[in-house]
Amino acid sequence: MSTDLVTIVGGGIGGLSAALMMARSGTPVRVLEKAPTFGELGAGIQLAPNATRLLAEHDLLDDVLEHAVRPARLVMMNAITGEQLSTLDLTDAHQRYGAPYIVMHRSDLLEVLLAHCREHENVSLHENTEVISFTDIGDEVELGCANGFTYRTQLLFGADGLHSGVRSKVIDDEALCSGYTAYRGAVPIETVDRRVAFDDVVVWVGPGLHFVQYPVRGGELYNQVAVFRSEQYARGQAEWGTPDELDRTFAQTCEGVQAALPSIQRDRRWPMFDRLPADTWSTGRISLLGDAAHPMLQYLAQGACQALLDGGTLARVIPPLGPGPTWSTPAVAKALADYQDRRLAQASTVQTTARTWGDMWHVDPGVPMALRDEAFRLRSPHDYRHIDWLYGETV
Repeated sequence: MSTDLVTIVGGGIGGLSAALMMARSGTPVRVLEKAPTFGELGAGIQLAPNATRLLAEHDLLDDVLEHAVRPARLVMMNAITGEQLSTLDLTDAHQRYGAPYIVMHRSDLLEVLLAHCREHENVSLHENTEVISFTDIGDEVELGCANGFTYRTQLLFGADGLHSGVRSKVIDDEALCSGYTAYRGAVPIETVDRRVAFDDVVVWVGPGLHFVQYPVRGGELYNQVAVFRSEQYARGQAEWGTPDELDRTFAQTCEGVQAALPSIQRDRRWPMFDRLPADTWSTGRISLLGDAAHPMLQYLAQGACQALLDGGTLARVIPPLGPGPTWSTPAVAKALADYQDRRLAQASTVQTTARTWGDMWHVDPGVPMALRDEAFRLRSPHDYRHIDWLYGETV
């Protein structure tokens, strides 16, 4: 049995980025991933300036940009009428926020983080290692794994996603199903019949549905996401969010959406869940980060961004080892309290605001849609009031 300073359960974007940033600050970290290999499901990911600024601070942005696309605009379209409602100019994002807005494939970001973790002497990576038990024994946390290995650690962080097993030791709650489901994937760009500009991130919004499009992997692939509210779920049916229901729901959409819809991948669906913001992420020597701490709906494109910010904060607040072999209980308590003080309130605000944005996107036809569309039409492409709090410097 070995004892580590920090153990992270979960080797996704949040887990690997936190491990790397803490390792670079001098803390040895072990990452335990239950899958046979480190990898990411899904396709495209948007990284706003609050995340890319952090990547730049940790000398990761240049490597990430090799795989990314810098979109010119965010564009909001009415999915029913085909009308362009509003745009947000992204060309001056770097000047305004100190870092660019980029889009890329999730697996490309993970591979960059993984390569840096493998090169760092303070990171120990373990695949095919499912944690099945963890017990805080006072001065350490003891972990048992399905493969028979046992570990002890000074600090345990759950980065094991929405349905986190570690979270159940900290917070007594349940994931909440939104009743929406998503189909997403990235396909060769030449296979998509798209009616929008190549270098835009386009969001088509409609009653109980939306459709997102943008390029990834340097423009080789085109990422598309179709999301809709399931009437079958609302009726309590066991099978819901099926490809047939996707087609029925999107039958009302305009030509621009209809043209692109056949290229959407239908072999896997993602029911959309989140949780209510928590009062705490920590108990004793156990804490949470990323979706394990603050799972959110996708409407602000901030899930991965907030996970990266968690890791950056941990790198600042986790104390150096010092002369002894352990961190004292008061030192651990202070570090985790500092972590929550810097991150919990803002991440919770992002969680609740994401729900609000989803409600605005999916308003019903008639007066609600007319009022929403008029509000979008009236704003300037250079009006950043509603995102300065999110993309700018925050504590």
